[in-house]
Amino acid sequence: MLNQTREEELIKLCRDMIKTESISGNEKKMADLVKENMCANGFDEVIIDKYGSVIGHIAGEKSGKKILFDAHIDTVGVDRSEWNYDPFGAEIEDGKIYGRGSSDMKGSLAAMIQAANDFKEDTNKNFKGDIYISAPVHEECFEGVAAREISKKTKPDYVIIGEPSSLNIMRGQRGRAEIVLETKGESAHSASPEVGKNAVYSMVNLIKKIRNINLKEHSILGKGILELTDIISSPYPGSSIVPNHCRATFDRRTLVGESRDSILEQIQEIIEEAKKEDNELQAEVYYSEGFEDCWTGNKIRAERFFPAWLYEENNEFIQRIYSTVNNTEITSEISHYSFCTNGSHYAGEKDIPTLGFGPSDAHLAHVKDEYIEIEQLKKGYVGYYKIIEELLV
Repeated sequence: MLNQTREEELIKLCRDMIKTESISGNEKKMADLVKENMCANGFDEVIIDKYGSVIGHIAGEKSGKKILFDAHIDTVGVDRSEWNYDPFGAEIEDGKIYGRGSSDMKGSLAAMIQAANDFKEDTNKNFKGDIYISAPVHEECFEGVAAREISKKTKPDYVIIGEPSSLNIMRGQRGRAEIVLETKGESAHSASPEVGKNAVYSMVNLIKKIRNINLKEHSILGKGILELTDIISSPYPGSSIVPNHCRATFDRRTLVGESRDSILEQIQEIIEEAKKEDNELQAEVYYSEGFEDCWTGNKIRAERFFPAWLYEENNEFIQRIYSTVNNTEITSEISHYSFCTNGSHYAGEKDIPTLGFGPSDAHLAHVKDEYIEIEQLKKGYVGYYKIIEELLV
Protein backbone atom coordinates (compact mmCIF):
# COMPACT_ATOMS: atom_id res chain seq x y z
CA MET A 1 0.00 0.00 0.00
CA LEU A 2 1.77 3.23 1.13
CA ASN A 3 5.57 2.90 1.11
CA GLN A 4 8.16 5.66 1.16
CA THR A 5 8.20 6.10 -2.63
CA ARG A 6 4.42 6.33 -2.82
CA GLU A 7 4.32 8.70 0.13
CA GLU A 8 6.74 11.02 -1.65
CA GLU A 9 4.63 10.82 -4.82
CA LEU A 10 1.49 11.62 -2.82
CA ILE A 11 3.03 14.66 -1.17
CA LYS A 12 4.46 15.89 -4.47
CA LEU A 13 1.09 15.54 -6.23
CA CYS A 14 -0.67 17.40 -3.44
CA ARG A 15 1.90 20.20 -3.53
CA ASP A 16 1.76 20.45 -7.33
CA MET A 17 -2.01 20.86 -7.08
CA ILE A 18 -1.75 23.56 -4.42
CA LYS A 19 0.78 25.43 -6.55
CA THR A 20 -1.72 25.43 -9.41
CA GLU A 21 -4.16 28.28 -8.87
CA SER A 22 -7.74 27.22 -9.63
CA ILE A 23 -10.25 29.77 -8.42
CA SER A 24 -13.78 28.97 -9.60
CA GLY A 25 -14.08 29.56 -13.35
CA ASN A 26 -10.31 29.46 -13.85
CA GLU A 27 -9.56 25.78 -13.27
CA LYS A 28 -7.98 24.97 -16.66
CA LYS A 29 -4.39 24.58 -15.42
CA MET A 30 -5.56 22.39 -12.56
CA ALA A 31 -7.73 20.30 -14.90
CA ASP A 32 -4.75 19.85 -17.23
CA LEU A 33 -2.54 18.80 -14.29
CA VAL A 34 -5.07 16.22 -13.11
CA LYS A 35 -5.60 14.83 -16.61
CA GLU A 36 -1.86 14.61 -17.30
CA ASN A 37 -1.28 12.75 -14.05
CA MET A 38 -4.07 10.26 -14.71
CA CYS A 39 -2.92 9.66 -18.28
CA ALA A 40 0.70 9.23 -17.21
CA ASN A 41 -0.38 6.63 -14.66
CA GLY A 42 -2.27 4.55 -17.16
CA PHE A 43 -5.90 5.30 -16.38
CA ASP A 44 -8.06 3.58 -18.99
CA GLU A 45 -9.97 6.73 -19.85
CA VAL A 46 -9.61 10.39 -18.93
CA ILE A 47 -12.04 12.99 -20.21
CA ILE A 48 -12.83 16.63 -19.64
CA ASP A 49 -16.54 17.36 -19.88
CA LYS A 50 -18.32 20.45 -21.18
CA TYR A 51 -17.99 22.32 -17.87
CA GLY A 52 -14.27 21.51 -17.54
CA SER A 53 -14.50 18.78 -14.89
CA VAL A 54 -12.04 15.88 -15.18
CA ILE A 55 -13.21 12.27 -14.99
CA GLY A 56 -10.70 9.44 -14.76
CA HIS A 57 -11.62 5.76 -15.12
CA ILE A 58 -9.85 2.55 -14.14
CA ALA A 59 -11.65 -0.61 -15.27
CA GLY A 60 -11.24 -3.89 -13.43
CA GLU A 61 -10.88 -7.12 -15.36
CA LYS A 62 -14.17 -8.43 -13.93
CA SER A 63 -17.63 -6.91 -13.89
CA GLY A 64 -18.84 -5.40 -10.66
CA LYS A 65 -19.89 -2.21 -8.94
CA LYS A 66 -18.90 1.30 -9.96
CA ILE A 67 -17.43 3.51 -7.27
CA LEU A 68 -17.00 7.25 -7.80
CA PHE A 69 -14.60 9.36 -5.75
CA ASP A 70 -15.47 13.07 -6.00
CA ALA A 71 -13.21 16.02 -5.11
CA HIS A 72 -13.73 19.45 -6.63
CA ILE A 73 -10.78 21.36 -8.06
CA ASP A 74 -12.05 24.93 -7.73
CA THR A 75 -11.21 27.09 -4.72
CA VAL A 76 -12.32 30.36 -3.25
CA GLY A 77 -10.11 33.39 -3.79
CA VAL A 78 -7.32 34.75 -1.62
CA ASP A 79 -6.19 38.07 -0.24
CA ARG A 80 -2.44 37.59 -0.29
CA SER A 81 -1.94 40.46 2.16
CA GLU A 82 -3.63 38.41 4.90
CA TRP A 83 -1.50 35.29 4.44
CA ASN A 84 1.71 34.52 6.29
CA TYR A 85 2.50 31.84 3.70
CA ASP A 86 2.42 32.00 -0.07
CA PRO A 87 -1.14 30.75 -0.81
CA PHE A 88 0.20 28.96 -3.88
CA GLY A 89 3.62 28.05 -2.51
CA ALA A 90 2.75 24.67 -0.95
CA GLU A 91 5.33 25.33 1.75
CA ILE A 92 5.91 22.55 4.28
CA GLU A 93 6.39 23.44 7.93
CA ASP A 94 5.85 21.37 11.09
CA GLY A 95 4.32 18.52 9.13
CA LYS A 96 1.79 20.74 7.37
CA ILE A 97 1.42 21.74 3.72
CA TYR A 98 0.18 25.31 3.43
CA GLY A 99 -1.83 26.78 0.58
CA ARG A 100 -5.24 27.59 -0.82
CA GLY A 101 -7.18 24.42 -1.48
CA SER A 102 -4.92 22.20 0.61
CA SER A 103 -7.82 21.10 2.82
CA ASP A 104 -10.67 22.09 0.49
CA MET A 105 -9.95 19.81 -1.23
CA LYS A 106 -6.80 19.16 -3.22
CA GLY A 107 -5.40 16.95 -0.49
CA SER A 108 -8.37 14.62 -0.87
CA LEU A 109 -8.06 14.56 -4.66
CA ALA A 110 -4.34 13.76 -4.51
CA ALA A 111 -5.01 10.93 -2.05
CA MET A 112 -7.83 9.55 -4.21
CA ILE A 113 -5.75 9.53 -7.40
CA GLN A 114 -2.69 8.04 -5.70
CA ALA A 115 -4.73 5.36 -3.90
CA ALA A 116 -6.61 4.35 -7.06
CA ASN A 117 -3.43 4.16 -9.12
CA ASP A 118 -1.56 2.15 -6.49
CA PHE A 119 -4.51 -0.23 -6.10
CA LYS A 120 -4.49 -0.72 -9.87
CA GLU A 121 -0.80 -1.62 -9.78
CA ASP A 122 -1.05 -3.84 -6.70
CA THR A 123 -3.90 -5.90 -8.16
CA ASN A 124 -2.77 -5.74 -11.78
CA LYS A 125 -6.40 -4.65 -12.36
CA ASN A 126 -7.63 -8.04 -11.17
CA PHE A 127 -10.68 -6.67 -9.37
CA LYS A 128 -14.44 -6.52 -9.87
CA GLY A 129 -15.91 -3.28 -11.13
CA ASP A 130 -14.79 0.23 -11.99
CA ILE A 131 -13.07 3.10 -10.22
CA TYR A 132 -13.98 6.61 -11.26
CA ILE A 133 -12.36 9.76 -9.90
CA SER A 134 -14.06 13.05 -10.67
CA ALA A 135 -12.54 16.48 -10.25
CA PRO A 136 -15.51 18.85 -10.69
CA VAL A 137 -15.37 22.57 -11.34
CA HIS A 138 -17.51 25.35 -9.89
CA GLU A 139 -18.49 23.47 -6.71
CA GLU A 140 -17.86 26.57 -4.62
CA CYS A 141 -20.55 28.35 -6.65
CA PHE A 142 -23.00 25.53 -7.36
CA GLU A 143 -22.91 22.49 -5.13
CA GLY A 144 -23.97 19.50 -7.18
CA VAL A 145 -24.51 21.16 -10.54
CA ALA A 146 -21.30 20.13 -12.33
CA ALA A 147 -21.79 16.75 -10.64
CA ARG A 148 -24.93 16.19 -12.74
CA GLU A 149 -22.80 15.78 -15.85
CA ILE A 150 -20.45 13.45 -13.98
CA SER A 151 -23.18 11.08 -12.79
CA LYS A 152 -24.60 10.93 -16.33
CA LYS A 153 -21.22 9.76 -17.59
CA THR A 154 -20.24 7.39 -14.77
CA LYS A 155 -23.58 6.04 -13.45
CA PRO A 156 -21.99 5.09 -10.11
CA ASP A 157 -23.29 2.54 -7.62
CA TYR A 158 -21.47 4.30 -4.75
CA VAL A 159 -20.08 7.81 -4.25
CA ILE A 160 -17.40 8.95 -1.83
CA ILE A 161 -17.28 12.75 -1.33
CA GLY A 162 -13.79 13.88 -0.30
CA GLU A 163 -14.77 17.07 1.53
CA PRO A 164 -12.68 17.38 4.72
CA SER A 165 -14.23 15.37 7.54
CA SER A 166 -11.30 14.80 9.92
CA LEU A 167 -11.42 11.23 8.53
CA ASN A 168 -14.92 10.68 9.93
CA ILE A 169 -17.72 9.05 7.96
CA MET A 170 -20.27 11.71 7.01
CA ARG A 171 -23.79 10.44 6.41
CA GLY A 172 -25.55 13.62 5.35
CA GLN A 173 -25.90 17.39 5.36
CA ARG A 174 -28.41 20.20 5.38
CA GLY A 175 -29.41 21.52 1.97
CA ARG A 176 -29.08 25.08 0.74
CA ALA A 177 -31.33 27.42 -1.19
CA GLU A 178 -31.27 31.08 -2.18
CA ILE A 179 -34.75 32.58 -2.14
CA VAL A 180 -35.72 35.89 -3.75
CA LEU A 181 -38.74 37.91 -2.66
CA GLU A 182 -39.88 40.86 -4.77
CA THR A 183 -42.48 43.51 -4.12
CA LYS A 184 -43.79 46.07 -6.61
CA GLY A 185 -45.37 49.45 -6.01
CA GLU A 186 -45.90 52.70 -7.83
CA SER A 187 -43.42 55.56 -8.08
CA ALA A 188 -44.30 59.04 -6.93
CA HIS A 189 -42.53 62.17 -5.81
CA SER A 190 -41.56 61.73 -2.18
CA ALA A 191 -43.22 65.09 -1.48
CA SER A 192 -46.53 63.44 -2.43
CA PRO A 193 -46.12 59.80 -1.34
CA GLU A 194 -49.87 59.24 -1.05
CA VAL A 195 -50.24 59.12 -4.84
CA GLY A 196 -47.78 56.24 -5.10
CA LYS A 197 -47.20 52.94 -3.34
CA ASN A 198 -43.91 52.32 -1.56
CA ALA A 199 -42.61 48.84 -2.41
CA VAL A 200 -40.26 48.91 0.57
CA TYR A 201 -43.11 49.22 3.09
CA SER A 202 -44.73 46.18 1.48
CA MET A 203 -41.45 44.32 1.78
CA VAL A 204 -40.95 45.29 5.42
CA ASN A 205 -44.41 44.00 6.28
CA LEU A 206 -43.71 40.67 4.59
CA ILE A 207 -40.31 40.32 6.23
CA LYS A 208 -41.87 40.77 9.68
CA LYS A 209 -44.28 37.93 8.93
CA ILE A 210 -41.55 35.73 7.42
CA ARG A 211 -39.50 36.02 10.59
CA ASN A 212 -42.34 34.26 12.40
CA ILE A 213 -42.21 31.15 10.21
CA ASN A 214 -41.85 28.12 12.44
CA LEU A 215 -38.89 26.33 10.89
CA LYS A 216 -38.45 22.62 11.49
CA GLU A 217 -35.63 21.14 13.53
CA HIS A 218 -34.01 17.78 12.88
CA SER A 219 -32.51 15.63 15.62
CA ILE A 220 -29.31 15.14 13.62
CA LEU A 221 -29.02 18.01 11.15
CA GLY A 222 -30.22 20.70 13.55
CA LYS A 223 -32.39 23.70 12.75
CA GLY A 224 -33.60 24.87 9.40
CA ILE A 225 -32.48 28.44 8.69
CA LEU A 226 -34.14 31.30 6.83
CA GLU A 227 -31.96 34.39 7.05
CA LEU A 228 -32.25 37.71 5.21
CA THR A 229 -28.93 38.41 3.48
CA ASP A 230 -29.63 41.49 1.37
CA ILE A 231 -32.32 43.97 0.44
CA ILE A 232 -32.35 46.73 -2.18
CA SER A 233 -34.96 49.12 -3.54
CA SER A 234 -35.33 50.61 -6.99
CA PRO A 235 -34.73 53.18 -8.29
CA TYR A 236 -31.49 53.46 -6.34
CA PRO A 237 -30.35 55.93 -5.27
CA GLY A 238 -33.92 57.14 -4.87
CA SER A 239 -33.57 60.90 -4.67
CA SER A 240 -37.08 62.28 -3.98
CA ILE A 241 -38.67 59.17 -5.46
CA VAL A 242 -40.95 56.64 -3.80
CA PRO A 243 -39.43 53.24 -4.73
CA ASN A 244 -41.59 51.11 -7.01
CA HIS A 245 -39.60 47.90 -6.57
CA CYS A 246 -37.89 46.08 -3.73
CA ARG A 247 -35.89 42.84 -3.81
CA ALA A 248 -34.78 40.79 -0.80
CA THR A 249 -32.65 37.65 -0.74
CA PHE A 250 -32.80 34.95 1.89
CA ASP A 251 -30.35 32.15 2.64
CA ARG A 252 -32.31 28.99 3.42
CA ARG A 253 -30.70 25.95 5.01
CA THR A 254 -33.00 23.01 4.47
CA LEU A 255 -33.65 19.66 6.16
CA VAL A 256 -34.55 16.23 4.88
CA GLY A 257 -38.27 16.06 4.21
CA GLU A 258 -38.39 19.63 2.91
CA SER A 259 -38.98 19.80 -0.83
CA ARG A 260 -38.34 22.47 -3.40
CA ASP A 261 -42.06 23.28 -3.53
CA SER A 262 -42.83 23.07 0.19
CA ILE A 263 -40.15 25.62 1.04
CA LEU A 264 -41.55 28.24 -1.33
CA GLU A 265 -45.11 27.45 -0.22
CA GLN A 266 -44.26 28.69 3.29
CA ILE A 267 -43.58 32.17 1.94
CA GLN A 268 -46.31 32.08 -0.68
CA GLU A 269 -48.86 31.46 2.09
CA ILE A 270 -47.62 34.58 3.87
CA ILE A 271 -48.01 36.60 0.67
CA GLU A 272 -51.59 35.37 0.25
CA GLU A 273 -52.44 36.27 3.85
CA ALA A 274 -50.88 39.73 3.42
CA LYS A 275 -53.02 40.31 0.32
CA LYS A 276 -56.10 39.97 2.51
CA GLU A 277 -54.84 42.99 4.47
CA ASP A 278 -53.65 44.88 1.39
CA ASN A 279 -55.49 44.00 -1.80
CA GLU A 280 -53.04 46.10 -3.82
CA LEU A 281 -50.03 44.09 -2.71
CA GLN A 282 -47.87 42.80 -5.56
CA ALA A 283 -45.31 40.24 -4.49
CA GLU A 284 -43.66 37.07 -5.79
CA VAL A 285 -41.18 34.57 -4.42
CA TYR A 286 -38.83 32.26 -6.33
CA TYR A 287 -35.41 30.65 -6.24
CA SER A 288 -32.57 32.69 -7.63
CA GLU A 289 -30.63 31.49 -10.64
CA GLY A 290 -26.88 31.62 -10.94
CA PHE A 291 -24.78 32.01 -14.06
CA GLU A 292 -21.04 31.40 -14.22
CA ASP A 293 -18.54 31.13 -17.06
CA CYS A 294 -16.62 27.87 -17.28
CA TRP A 295 -13.02 27.75 -18.43
CA THR A 296 -14.18 25.68 -21.43
CA GLY A 297 -16.18 28.63 -22.73
CA ASN A 298 -19.51 27.10 -21.75
CA LYS A 299 -21.78 28.59 -19.12
CA ILE A 300 -22.96 26.78 -16.04
CA ARG A 301 -26.43 27.81 -15.01
CA ALA A 302 -28.61 26.60 -12.18
CA GLU A 303 -31.44 27.40 -9.87
CA ARG A 304 -29.99 27.78 -6.40
CA PHE A 305 -31.72 24.89 -4.69
CA PHE A 306 -29.56 22.05 -3.39
CA PRO A 307 -31.40 19.40 -1.32
CA ALA A 308 -30.50 17.94 2.04
CA TRP A 309 -29.68 14.24 2.44
CA LEU A 310 -29.16 11.89 5.34
CA TYR A 311 -28.76 8.16 5.89
CA GLU A 312 -29.60 6.30 9.07
CA GLU A 313 -26.56 5.50 11.18
CA ASN A 314 -27.27 1.78 10.80
CA ASN A 315 -27.44 2.04 6.99
CA GLU A 316 -25.60 -0.95 5.47
CA PHE A 317 -23.33 1.17 3.25
CA ILE A 318 -22.45 3.56 6.08
CA GLN A 319 -21.68 0.74 8.49
CA ARG A 320 -19.69 -1.17 5.90
CA ILE A 321 -17.35 1.72 5.19
CA TYR A 322 -17.21 2.72 8.85
CA SER A 323 -15.97 -0.78 9.73
CA THR A 324 -13.53 -0.78 6.82
CA VAL A 325 -11.94 2.53 7.75
CA ASN A 326 -11.70 1.71 11.44
CA ASN A 327 -9.97 -1.56 10.61
CA THR A 328 -6.85 0.50 9.81
CA GLU A 329 -4.75 2.94 11.83
CA ILE A 330 -7.61 5.44 11.41
CA THR A 331 -10.05 6.15 14.24
CA SER A 332 -13.25 7.30 12.58
CA GLU A 333 -16.67 8.31 13.86
CA ILE A 334 -20.02 8.61 12.10
CA SER A 335 -21.10 12.23 11.76
CA HIS A 336 -22.51 14.68 9.20
CA TYR A 337 -21.41 17.80 7.33
CA SER A 338 -22.49 21.24 8.53
CA PHE A 339 -22.21 22.64 4.99
CA CYS A 340 -23.44 21.81 1.50
CA THR A 341 -21.53 19.44 -0.81
CA ASN A 342 -21.87 17.66 -4.15
CA GLY A 343 -23.77 15.05 -2.16
CA SER A 344 -26.81 17.27 -2.78
CA HIS A 345 -26.82 15.84 -6.29
CA TYR A 346 -25.56 12.29 -5.80
CA ALA A 347 -27.62 11.50 -2.70
CA GLY A 348 -30.22 14.28 -2.64
CA GLU A 349 -31.22 14.28 -6.33
CA LYS A 350 -30.15 10.85 -7.63
CA ASP A 351 -30.46 8.73 -4.47
CA ILE A 352 -27.08 7.10 -5.06
CA PRO A 353 -25.54 5.61 -1.88
CA THR A 354 -23.16 8.39 -0.85
CA LEU A 355 -20.98 9.30 2.09
CA GLY A 356 -18.31 11.81 2.93
CA PHE A 357 -14.77 10.88 3.96
CA GLY A 358 -11.85 13.24 3.67
CA PRO A 359 -8.60 14.21 5.35
CA SER A 360 -8.22 17.46 7.29
CA ASP A 361 -10.64 19.59 9.26
CA ALA A 362 -13.52 21.44 7.60
CA HIS A 363 -12.76 24.51 9.73
CA LEU A 364 -9.54 24.97 7.73
CA ALA A 365 -11.46 25.54 4.49
CA HIS A 366 -11.58 29.09 3.08
CA VAL A 367 -9.38 30.54 5.84
CA LYS A 368 -6.07 32.38 5.57
CA ASP A 369 -3.02 30.12 5.92
CA GLU A 370 -5.09 27.07 5.01
CA TYR A 371 -3.14 23.85 5.42
CA ILE A 372 -3.38 20.07 5.50
CA GLU A 373 -1.39 17.90 7.88
CA ILE A 374 0.75 15.38 6.03
CA GLU A 375 -0.35 12.71 8.50
CA GLN A 376 -3.99 13.40 7.61
CA LEU A 377 -3.13 13.24 3.90
CA LYS A 378 -1.49 9.84 4.35
CA LYS A 379 -4.40 8.47 6.36
CA GLY A 380 -6.83 9.77 3.75
CA TYR A 381 -4.91 7.72 1.17
CA VAL A 382 -5.11 4.63 3.38
CA GLY A 383 -8.85 5.11 3.84
CA TYR A 384 -9.51 5.48 0.10
CA TYR A 385 -7.36 2.46 -0.72
CA LYS A 386 -9.22 0.31 1.80
CA ILE A 387 -12.62 1.54 0.61
CA ILE A 388 -11.74 0.50 -2.96
CA GLU A 389 -10.56 -2.85 -1.70
CA GLU A 390 -13.72 -3.39 0.33
CA LEU A 391 -16.15 -2.52 -2.46
CA LEU A 392 -14.43 -3.99 -5.50
CA VAL A 393 -12.46 -7.08 -4.44
